[in-house]
Amino acid sequence: MSIKFISATDSCATDEPQVVAQPAYIPTSDFDYQLPPERIAQTPIEPRDHARMMVLHRDTGEIEHRHVYDIADYLQPGDLLVLNDTRVIPARLLGRKETGGRAEVFLLKELEAGRWEALVKGKSLTAGKKVIIASEEGPSVTAVIEEELEGPRRIVRFDRDITHLLDDLGEIPLPPYIHAPLQDPERYQTIYGRREGAVAAPTAGLHFTPDLLMDLRARGVQFAYVTLHVGLGTFQPVKEANALEHKMHSEWMELNSHTARLINDTRLAGGRIVAVGTTSVRVLETAAKIALGLEPSDPAPPNLVCGWKTVAAWTGETDLFIYPGHHFRAVDVMLTNFHLPKSTLLMLVSAFAGRETILRAYEEAIREGYRFFSFGDAMLIL
Repeated sequence: MSIKFISATDSCATDEPQVVAQPAYIPTSDFDYQLPPERIAQTPIEPRDHARMMVLHRDTGEIEHRHVYDIADYLQPGDLLVLNDTRVIPARLLGRKETGGRAEVFLLKELEAGRWEALVKGKSLTAGKKVIIASEEGPSVTAVIEEELEGPRRIVRFDRDITHLLDDLGEIPLPPYIHAPLQDPERYQTIYGRREGAVAAPTAGLHFTPDLLMDLRARGVQFAYVTLHVGLGTFQPVKEANALEHKMHSEWMELNSHTARLINDTRLAGGRIVAVGTTSVRVLETAAKIALGLEPSDPAPPNLVCGWKTVAAWTGETDLFIYPGHHFRAVDVMLTNFHLPKSTLLMLVSAFAGRETILRAYEEAIREGYRFFSFGDAMLIL
């Protein structure tokens, strides 16, 4: 296949009509596998970087068994490590209805000050109903159901801005497959997270320690930070038989101009872009589409690459769904965890390394006793 590079004298956007062949059907069942329940990690490894790390070589299919603290052996001076700096908010608010019954408001996305999209639990939480949320010794707030959305989703309005009250009122939510209590809530945060807004952690980043980052920097690896506020959709399996019928939930992201320049300069200098986690991958690939003048969900011609501008700075919502057939424009290496069956994340890594290669690697991971999902082990895909 011939590659059309856009030159530095041109804009990366193109006004030429592009016909992009799209698959009509991708069986969701192709991304299923059987995982023994005991392989689901319930608690994190200590220290963080002592988690195991499967190293998968895409070109040969070779697999190595290492630890996260060995990652420097696979990175080179001039590589750029791209990290998602989001932080998980205490999104789970327990309260009571005016009638006294128990209720829960699970924050999903802030729409404006005091107004949120949320999931609710409790009988008859219809428009106009109120939920009173109070801490043991601190503040209390009232949430009014303003609008009913699909299923348990609601638009709720609080009687005041609650962002500065969440530490007193809320709990850090854990994924539904983790049943053991978390002794230290910071263990479900990355050490570099600084921008609050996620309701789930970018879990590949949980493996990094200050010492490991300092070692990578000393070896000439550069760092760049992007933001994607991870939503609950990350845990939802694809229920449609045809994966292409799955509707991705949009998530807020930012890749600023400084980071865009770092990425573009790294590529021009021959360095690799190393994405830490599928969330960083989605940010990078979204920004690569923006560089081509496209929207996140627009189909992109596989033979069109902007040779001088890998990504463009962008802030907004992304609903990019990456599945096999996606042409990666901004990611050369990926560090990720082991993902749920039939999930969009498993489809993403399958797009990067090949479905059969990934499923074969997962089979070996199960045989070798790797720990799966959020608190589990890692996979480095080269």
